[in-house]
Amino acid sequence: MPQIGPLVVAYWQLAAVVALAYVARLYGQYHRLRQFKGPATTGFSAWWMILAVKGKKAHLAYSGVNEKYGALARIGPNDLLTSSPELLWRMSSVRSTYTKGDWYNGSRIQPGRDNVFSGIDEDRHTSRRAQLAPAYSGKDIPSLETEIDDQIHKLLHLIRTSYVSTPGHFRPMDLARKAQFFTLDVITKIAFGEAFGDLENDKDMYEYIKSTEDMLEVIIMAATMPLMKSMFTVEWIGNLMFPSDKDGVGIGKLIGIAKDLISRRFGPKPIHRQDMLDSFMRHGLKQEELVSESLIQILAGSDTSATTIRATMLYLMSHPRVYRKLQDEIDAAVKARKSPQSIITAAEAAELPYLQAVIKEGMRIWPAVTGLLTKVTPPEGDTVEIDGETVYIPGNTKIGYDAWGVHHNTAVFGEDANVFRPERWLEKEGEELGRMQRTAELIWGWGKYQCLGKPIATIELNKVFFELLRNFDFSVVDPTRPWKSANVGLWMQSELWVEVTERKPS
Repeated sequence: MPQIGPLVVAYWQLAAVVALAYVARLYGQYHRLRQFKGPATTGFSAWWMILAVKGKKAHLAYSGVNEKYGALARIGPNDLLTSSPELLWRMSSVRSTYTKGDWYNGSRIQPGRDNVFSGIDEDRHTSRRAQLAPAYSGKDIPSLETEIDDQIHKLLHLIRTSYVSTPGHFRPMDLARKAQFFTLDVITKIAFGEAFGDLENDKDMYEYIKSTEDMLEVIIMAATMPLMKSMFTVEWIGNLMFPSDKDGVGIGKLIGIAKDLISRRFGPKPIHRQDMLDSFMRHGLKQEELVSESLIQILAGSDTSATTIRATMLYLMSHPRVYRKLQDEIDAAVKARKSPQSIITAAEAAELPYLQAVIKEGMRIWPAVTGLLTKVTPPEGDTVEIDGETVYIPGNTKIGYDAWGVHHNTAVFGEDANVFRPERWLEKEGEELGRMQRTAELIWGWGKYQCLGKPIATIELNKVFFELLRNFDFSVVDPTRPWKSANVGLWMQSELWVEVTERKPS
């Protein structure tokens, strides 16, 4: 009988030790959060989170978990998911000791360079927000509203000259694309002083939208998969995988454009404009930092606002009662204005109660951001109350945000929370209305993580809905297949084909 050599024995002993160590690690991962229930495999691997993104219905996967397993459920070895507004407020409050999780690392657009969204160092995050806030609030950009009005005019002109149908001439329009043309031109104009020109050319300039959609799943997957997250923090690996400023189209082209426009602000004869770049520079950002911050504001600002426009318009077209009621309010406001032909001002729009209710309801029923936005418990852990029960969450545990579950919560928004009904915002009052409003604010983030772009987006949305429904009537071409819509944490939406007809206020 052949002898088993000592090297073979040593090999199998080592393999056994490694296997035992691996099993012990898996058990330790499972045991640490064993009190929290979730789908199979979530105690041992990130596989469920990966499948949620790959399925392109991440919003429903997340909400399904909380619906089945409770408002604080397990989705990974060290990962929980919550639909509790109270816990989300607690995690993001200004004095919270929770921190941003490494999920945010996937939001680096330039390898090795963080922006205000991707950075997880809390002190740097707070400092950077202070530098950016004057521009995002509009305080440093006196022409902000005028710049948005200019793009509104271009949107209306494009529709009127190219897409108005008549009884003898059907001219369908992809509202999904036009919405993003508008939001991209707005954000690039106020960011750089020069719009992309999508509206003027009726074209996805530089194939930015196509490139973003191609990259979006990779970006979110990088935030979800532990291995990809660690790889993307290595600059040379990121340089191999990410777009380059030498590219002729897509995000790489955008990086090149940003670098070129920003370089013009420096040197012996720098260009000076009262725009966001100028504000960022005056508050201490360096040239290389300007590129990263400009890129994230374009990606995040244009995509989320476009989603809200698309979804809200689809719901309006699908609910004729709401559509007509909003148009009646718009027509009455036009008649009462001193300058009826000019674009509605942000201040005027804010005084229209049904318009405000429609915007709130559109953002609630179809949240534009459904990614996990993970926060991490303090090292000592935290004791919280969830659905009337006191729960201890161990330290350094990651907790994600279930946007769909939060904003379709029947305990907050009523038994018809899955129905588009703007009247809910006008019927409720007191403590009940206050809780609805605070919960809806989570769409923008909360506390120390609230979206810096909220003031700009609010002006955009107020104006665009008013002017679209003031000037035109819209109807869905094929109600059995109104659009293409997929979700990986952000939305990829196209082919919202509509018929547009000219109207005059009654």
